[in-house]
Amino acid sequence: MTKINVIIVDDLMITRLGMKAILEKEKDIRVAALVESGEQLLAKLKTTPADVVLLDIIMPGLGGIETARRLRSDYPAVKILVLSSENSSNTIRELTEIGIEGFISKQKGGEDDELAKAIRAVACGLEYFGKDITEIIYSIYVAKKQTEQPILTNMELKIINLCREGLSSKLVADRLHIAVRTVDTHKTNIFRKLGINNTLEMVNYALKTGII
Repeated sequence: MTKINVIIVDDLMITRLGMKAILEKEKDIRVAALVESGEQLLAKLKTTPADVVLLDIIMPGLGGIETARRLRSDYPAVKILVLSSENSSNTIRELTEIGIEGFISKQKGGEDDELAKAIRAVACGLEYFGKDITEIIYSIYVAKKQTEQPILTNMELKIINLCREGLSSKLVADRLHIAVRTVDTHKTNIFRKLGINNTLEMVNYALKTGII
């Protein structure tokens, strides 16, 4: 049986030993090393291969986020599974942008064999995020979508600007030297992009967001 080699990175000895005790019960997982810092991890990887790094975030010296960044750059084949109590949205946003494979909370790690399941998942090329972490990732996604500005063409912006002056579709068409039907088509596209229903809402949206 090919075993999954895991290196546990945590500055607390009791945590390292606790995770090791949990994983030693699994026949397909081998704890290759225990280290207490990001610096020790990077040094250990020069001589000790690993399939998965089980990484804490809050550590003295090279913190977990920077360690993950270095791992992704220097050891792209190594899977990064974060096990930490530091699960703020900013931390999770940074880690997902780096490209970690998984994140579970320390409070949940080991419960119902989640730690072993997470290791197996990321070792196989899948992602594994605990339920509470998934909820945070979703809230980050929703917030990001709400702040994103839709992409409007130059012609659409010109039409919005002219509509702001109170011009009808015919007058807008005359000003831009295009057909009225073309103006109406552009306005329909604008409404769809902005999620609105009429010209007044379009103008109000433009004024509030400053897109013109």
